Amino acid sequence: MNIREAKQEIINTVRAYTQKDETGAYLIPPMKQRPILLIGPPGIGKTAIMEQAARECGINLVSYTITHHTRQSAIGLPYISKKNYGGREYQVTEYTMSEIIASVYDQIELSGISEGILFLDEINCVSETLAPTMLQFLQYKTFGSHKVPDGFIIVTAGNPPQYNRSVRDFDIVTLDRVRRINVEEDFQAWKEYAYQNGIHGSIMAYLEIRKENFYSIRTDVEERYFVTARGWEDLSGAITVYEKTGMPVTQGLVSEYLQDPGIASDFATYYELYNKYKNVYRIPDILDGHYPEDTAAIKNSPFDEKLSLISLLIDSLNQEFRAYAENAGVQKLLHARLGQLRGELKEGRDARTVLKEFRKDDAARLKREEDAGLLGRDDLRIRKLYLAELEKLEKETVLHATGDPKADFAIARDWFTAKEDLRQQQIAKTGEHLTNSFEFMSRTFGEGQEMVIFLSELTAGSFSLKFVTECGNEAYYKYNRLLLLRDRRDELREEILKL
Repeated sequence: MNIREAKQEIINTVRAYTQKDETGAYLIPPMKQRPILLIGPPGIGKTAIMEQAARECGINLVSYTITHHTRQSAIGLPYISKKNYGGREYQVTEYTMSEIIASVYDQIELSGISEGILFLDEINCVSETLAPTMLQFLQYKTFGSHKVPDGFIIVTAGNPPQYNRSVRDFDIVTLDRVRRINVEEDFQAWKEYAYQNGIHGSIMAYLEIRKENFYSIRTDVEERYFVTARGWEDLSGAITVYEKTGMPVTQGLVSEYLQDPGIASDFATYYELYNKYKNVYRIPDILDGHYPEDTAAIKNSPFDEKLSLISLLIDSLNQEFRAYAENAGVQKLLHARLGQLRGELKEGRDARTVLKEFRKDDAARLKREEDAGLLGRDDLRIRKLYLAELEKLEKETVLHATGDPKADFAIARDWFTAKEDLRQQQIAKTGEHLTNSFEFMSRTFGEGQEMVIFLSELTAGSFSLKFVTECGNEAYYKYNRLLLLRDRRDELREEILKL
């Protein structure tokens, strides 16, 4: 299965394993909850889906790469204790708590959540001395004499032998105690994650043209060359920062992340073309409704160039859609606090004191949740933006508050309304940009495959769907209906021809 399907399987497993009966007992007893074993190539996102699955289920995640551990750190250190058997005292060897088990309990204390995922990566690459411990762990869910707490689901991962010389084959006894999931690289599945996480437009456009270069591992006589999903994601982050700081994105930089000289060179060349297209087509002008006069030249250009143009449009729109989602999240949090402020003022409290308490409480809660790893990157950013805005509101209130509850609430309300007015203006502008993009695509390509690709890429993005769902866009609905009707017409025509 692909990485998206594997993530859903993990989510389903968490939900099944955490179901309880009316007495509070797990429907599947912890000893019968088989660990999951993910087997797949390196760098396809096995760790990333663990983080996503844990957040979506609202549970903890404790993650370890088991090859970094020795037998002592995994099972604990021995010590001598005294026990009484049959009236006689004996010295007995016991073990301190494993670092891994202790981390699970630490995470429970930190988050206040008793359930979670314990993820152990590279489990089939453990040393000879640690192998028996891993077998015991998979069978009995213990490290040494200490058990993984009930409510924690065990997920492990490893690479197939062709990718790692250190791989140890599991025997049938071990495999009969796990749920094995074979995961394969899949560009289409990765695209959803890429749009969600803002992967650079040049990478998205390049991989749409060169899908075969998304994941590649090859070996010659002297060396191994590889390109992975992790490499593309990390390169995206580097390109974004280099562009912001004005530093050049060179082939040397690209080859540090894409460790296949041929693919690195090919992408570096395409990146230069991508920037050339950005300057030639003036995407901001298209978004504002100022279309190129020579649409025939664009229509007759090579297909790779058309895909690059579409990607440039999608990338620019996605930045606006992401900003919409962030602003909506911030306003929702501010609106909730505004309602609470009204209640506090009715009780006769001072607005300045209340807002200061709100900010301190929210900052403390954010730190706890961030330390516990309960927030994704987008949620974390929204919460930090919200705290910055709440501080602005606090300063505004300190400057103008009079002590009169109605007047002080009016200050906060007017401040919020001004922010909301700006947000609505930005929503209208983003909607116009989306409409203008459809108009440009229609004028240039009609309802051809280019329009299908443009609409498909929009539909694949979670931020674009959120914007269209919550704000609407007639152009999107119009072309979506037209293409659906065309597809249905083509299906009917094929059925008639068959008859």
